[in-house]
Amino acid sequence: MTMKALILNSGIGKRMGALVNDHPKCMTRIFSNETILSRQLKQIADCGIEEVIMTTGPFHDLLTDYCESLGLPLNITFVNNPKYADTNYIYSIYCAKDHLRDDDILMMHGDLVFEDMIPDAITNCEDSSMTVSTTAPLPEKDFKAVIADGKIKKVGIEFFDNAATAQPLYYLLKKDWNLWLDKITEFCKNGKVTCYAENALNEITDVCEIFPFDVRDALCAEIDDPEDLKTVSAKLKEISKRTVYMSFSTDMIHCGHISIIKKASKLGRLTIGVLSDEAVASYKRFPILLAEQRKNILSNISGVHRVVDQDTLSYAENLSMKTEGSDLHI
Repeated sequence: MTMKALILNSGIGKRMGALVNDHPKCMTRIFSNETILSRQLKQIADCGIEEVIMTTGPFHDLLTDYCESLGLPLNITFVNNPKYADTNYIYSIYCAKDHLRDDDILMMHGDLVFEDMIPDAITNCEDSSMTVSTTAPLPEKDFKAVIADGKIKKVGIEFFDNAATAQPLYYLLKKDWNLWLDKITEFCKNGKVTCYAENALNEITDVCEIFPFDVRDALCAEIDDPEDLKTVSAKLKEISKRTVYMSFSTDMIHCGHISIIKKASKLGRLTIGVLSDEAVASYKRFPILLAEQRKNILSNISGVHRVVDQDTLSYAENLSMKTEGSDLHI
């Protein structure tokens, strides 16, 4: 069994206006040289996912060429929805159904922007999950999820009671995804192709169990219009200035250290404080490698933004400093 990513990019993006006259919405630039899609694909690859199914609508050839130009270690299968102008993404999923059965699925809309930590976190859930935020105000016209007994019972724009703000980022175990895909197929064969895929889901939540994954105040938002683009780009700029702090004394780096460094780097720019030889010797043996050698090793690990000296066991002095205009945070 493998995990695949499903990205839904078959929409027209009318609410973006002239911003999408010559490219699909997912290719809209959101920060520096990054587009919505380039960010998503890098995050998917960083999760260790190799297979991507991408639905397309207008600009099919442009989209395929663009993805190839990114040079990412992904095998992307493009499935065009020939009726993209007259159907919703439920029909795009139906078009791609032969590529999607019997796999765990990370599914997302192609206009969704989220923090680096979220894909790893949701794909490590034990159950099928959908991202929600219990701290965000309920939107008038966007998705809400009705939650009861700890599970998602309904998803749609019309629900407000017992609901939380929801975003179309799902981690779906094979058993649940197959049930939903069967219901999507049934809907489309019966001509129900202009509704949301969640309309099909809402009929089977008694057997298709999806749990809320609460991202609270973390960035996870769709870009539907220019105002959304402005808001999300500002949030990404703020995230780019966030600094995460860790301290290391070890002179023997192993896979556990690499794993925690990788996780920390997804929260922001990672600064590592390396304990001085004297600080290490104050509570255990004198280190095999001197502080400068340990600093050199850590500074060459992917994801580490900066390495600094930490002269005491306490983090307090370093955390009270500012580095490159940003506050340090644990």
